[in-house]
Amino acid sequence: MKNISLNIDKALGTVTKEQVYAQAKKASECNAKLQNGNGAGNDFLGWLHLPSSITEAEIEDIEKSASVLRSKCEVVVAIGIGGSYLGTKAVVEALNNSFDWLHTDRKNPVLLYAGNNIGEDYLYELCEILKGKQFGLINISKSGTTTEPALAFRMLKKQLEDAVGKEEAKHRIVAITDAKKGALRSLADKEGYKTFIIPDNVGGRFSVLTPVGLLPIAVAGINIRELIAGAVSLEKTTDTTVPFEENISEIYAAVRNELYKSGKKVEILANFNPKLHFIAEWWKQLYGESEGKDHKGIFPASVDLTTDLHSMGQWIQDGERIIFETVISVEEPEHKVIVPTDEANLDGLNFLAGKHVDEVNKMAELGTQLAHVDGGVPNIKICLPKMSAYYIGQLFYFFERACGISGYMLDVNPFNQPGVEAYKKNMFALLNKPGYEKESEAIKAKL
Repeated sequence: MKNISLNIDKALGTVTKEQVYAQAKKASECNAKLQNGNGAGNDFLGWLHLPSSITEAEIEDIEKSASVLRSKCEVVVAIGIGGSYLGTKAVVEALNNSFDWLHTDRKNPVLLYAGNNIGEDYLYELCEILKGKQFGLINISKSGTTTEPALAFRMLKKQLEDAVGKEEAKHRIVAITDAKKGALRSLADKEGYKTFIIPDNVGGRFSVLTPVGLLPIAVAGINIRELIAGAVSLEKTTDTTVPFEENISEIYAAVRNELYKSGKKVEILANFNPKLHFIAEWWKQLYGESEGKDHKGIFPASVDLTTDLHSMGQWIQDGERIIFETVISVEEPEHKVIVPTDEANLDGLNFLAGKHVDEVNKMAELGTQLAHVDGGVPNIKICLPKMSAYYIGQLFYFFERACGISGYMLDVNPFNQPGVEAYKKNMFALLNKPGYEKESEAIKAKL
């Protein structure tokens, strides 16, 4: 079976192949830091060998729980924020029918999301749409006290219990949380919810191949065994035993760091398949939260093409030359659609008649890449043979491994996120949360 591939040829110009390959030793050393667990943040390396260490019993347990929710529910709400929902949404949006929610003969529950914002209108509308529906909840939180998911769970738990009674609600709620401690663990033990564990050594943005992602993905009807198998294959081919010139995670880390040193401060992840939109959203958290430290780091942005060529295309082509693009390309679409002939030809498109829509898209992709490179935007290309659980699993692991290597090459800890606490302290102070009295006084004085 083919693997995803990486092509850096159109990034060579701003930097040379010699410059990139001069970083081979450093990239391999940083990969070894991951492998040996002797780098910064080494207490959060549980994701590194996660794919190959998932047991048959663990997979069966996840599949069984997913089956229970699928049998009882029309709708399942996955409650979580950041890595606790982005990976799931990325996989589900990439692999399920784009209009699945409109199908009346669905085999799987509709998967909805909560706890990823504090939007009152969003929560109101969610609660309204769930009225009269058979629904269940997957609550994902290591602590159980993170504001956004805790608030959503409090409301949705009450609505579910009011609708079906506390006893039945217990069978429609799954908690994915800490093994021993935290508010959600205490509640789950008290109420008797089915639980899965968030490993202590896996950070949220690396957690899609834990029950955090695997359970809701399985509920949505996606083959999690294929997803895991893809990740296992990339775990092997990005291992430290694989030489730099064959190791796509090391090469990607090296070329993006060389581009950064040359003044390319923004990386745009581009795709020509709308089903990849949330892969980019997950990727932005992975790289932004991992590398944006010590006033360093490439800023991760994304565009959906060709759509955004009619909005962001001008800036990418002619704006400040601080950007490079990484394009995810899918070789084969799942379905075939032929452009028909139109006798009147008022739109002038008969020259495309008889072609597959994907052929038109591929020429748009190539034409865009050539234009951007000519305009001073280096391009990296990642190619997926097709959109499947296996190749999405490969893509996730490729990006995760490259992220760890790249962070170490940048000389930051890729596995902490000290900056995300600043807004929370201010928010709790402004809301007069108990224990934040001094901060409340200070922030009021500042205001």
